[in-house]
Formats: sequence, C-alpha cells, structure tokens
Amino acid sequence: MSKVAWLFPGQGSQAVGMGVDLAAAEPAARAVLQEADEALGFPLSALMAQGPEDQLKLTEHTQPAILTHSTMVVRAFGARLPRPDFVAGHSLGEYSALVANGALEFGQAVATVRERGRAMQEAVPVGVGAMAAILGMGAADVEAVCRTAQTQTGLVVVPANFNGPGQIVIAGHAEAVEAAMELLKTRGCRKMMKLPVSAPFHSPLMEPARLHMQPVLEALVFAAPSCPLANNVDAALVSDPEQLRDGLVRQIPGAVRWEALTALLLEQGVTSFFELGPGKVLAGLVKRQAKEAGIEVKAFSIAGPEDFLAAKA
Repeated sequence: MSKVAWLFPGQGSQAVGMGVDLAAAEPAARAVLQEADEALGFPLSALMAQGPEDQLKLTEHTQPAILTHSTMVVRAFGARLPRPDFVAGHSLGEYSALVANGALEFGQAVATVRERGRAMQEAVPVGVGAMAAILGMGAADVEAVCRTAQTQTGLVVVPANFNGPGQIVIAGHAEAVEAAMELLKTRGCRKMMKLPVSAPFHSPLMEPARLHMQPVLEALVFAAPSCPLANNVDAALVSDPEQLRDGLVRQIPGAVRWEALTALLLEQGVTSFFELGPGKVLAGLVKRQAKEAGIEVKAFSIAGPEDFLAAKA
C-alpha cells in the first residue's frame, strides 16, 4: 500500500502576507496565530500579514513565522488529508514536523525556534560568514573542493545542505566560500550563486548556537510521536523522544541531508508527499529526485485553501 509523508519547509519560504487567506477562511488557523502571539509576547501575526519585509526576514522572526504557518495548515486541513506514515522538515521545518506528529506542543516550539533564530544569527557576526548554492556538481567533488579551500585559507567551508542530486549548498567563512567557488570553476562548475542569508547555517561556525540551544532543548517536553520523523542530521527514522531531542541539537552545526532523507522515504514506499506551509521547494525537490530514480510519486504544496482544494481534486 502507498505510504504518505508530510513535509515542512525551512527558512527562505517566508513572504509578507503569509497565511492571510488561510486565517480568513479557517478558524483553526486563526487560533494558531493567537497562540503564537501569546507564546511570543509580541504580534507575530501582524508581522506575517503586513511586514515590514526587512523585519520578517530577521531570522528570529522568520523561524517562528514559518513554523506558525505550517501549523496553521496542519490544524486547518490535517484531519482532511491522508494521515502521514512519516513526517520530515527541512532544517527549521523539523520543528514543524514534530508539532504535526504530536512530539512537541506548538507554544513551546514557537518560542524555542525564536530563540534558535537569535542564537544562529548571533553565532557569527554579519559579513563574516556566507552560503552559496552549487548546481550540477556531485557531492564528492564539492566535498573535495571544500577540503582544499579550507587548507588554502585556514578557514571553514563545508557542504551545509545536500538538497537533491546536483543541488548542494556550502557554508562557512566568506573568504573560504569564495575560494571554494573559484576552485569549483576550475572543475567546470558554471552554476553557483551566493545566497542572501545573514549567517553560515549548518556549518561548524554554528557551534556557539548549538551550545546556547542545548540547555533550551533539554528543557523541552517531548511526547511519543504519532509517526516517525525522518530527521535531517542522520537521514534516519526516529521515534524515541530523546533521539528526537538529540537530532535537534546536532542539526544546528550539522548538514541537512535532504537528498538522503528523500531517498529513505522513497525506499519506505512513500508515493504521496504533502508539503505543508509556505513555498513549494520541497515538493519540487521530491518530484525531481523521484523522477531520476524512476519512481512515480504525487507531491502537493499546501499553503492555503486554494492549494488544499487542488490537492483534493
């Protein structure tokens, strides 16, 4: 029998106006906004709806906004969607996944990701770090180039996101990222771009953020989940609450292994994927990887009422 996975987006999928149509149409979604405002002690709902954009882009606001929108979708439509056999989320989205499968309570999760955003932003001064997307190169080549760039510069640069076949993001000190990009050019890479982010996420430079967040995450109350999480840092199925907590700690400086995670879900027989929250990136990555593997899947992105109706059609 075909299995189902619910997927949850990470940072970068935010936009002013996110969740407005959903909140207008669904009382359960409006209730999530109120809960977020109360848990955070400031009107996140107004920032999501009206901006300004520069404030929404701040990591400490972006992370709770995306978690909130994803939870709005789950509360509004989850009971009317096929129940998941597995959940997964990209970086920050792992928190949304753990709220969706009942392992975390939303109020504590939204406060935690705000603190996570602050810790990640403060770990590295603005301008010191950088991230870049590398397209069309294999993982072994990118890893080798990063090692060479680290040796040349004495600085840090590593693969940070393995998003899909030929789609890798590197992160580290800005000078080392530039050196890696120059080396990749010599290997024939012609498609790469610096990303408009304020810190080198999922790299060893995030170690101060991990140290800051470890006691915060140790204080979280986890429940037994309704279904396993396919986690980022190991690309493994996890249900034990302490292992779920450990994964959230280690993913801060650890690479997001989304390609391996997707392969795992495909191996488990998942053929229906629902991306719940803002954006359509994850559904696109799944479709592309499944096609390359010769597996037929359905992947839907649901951010609001129109998307839900299209997925049900």
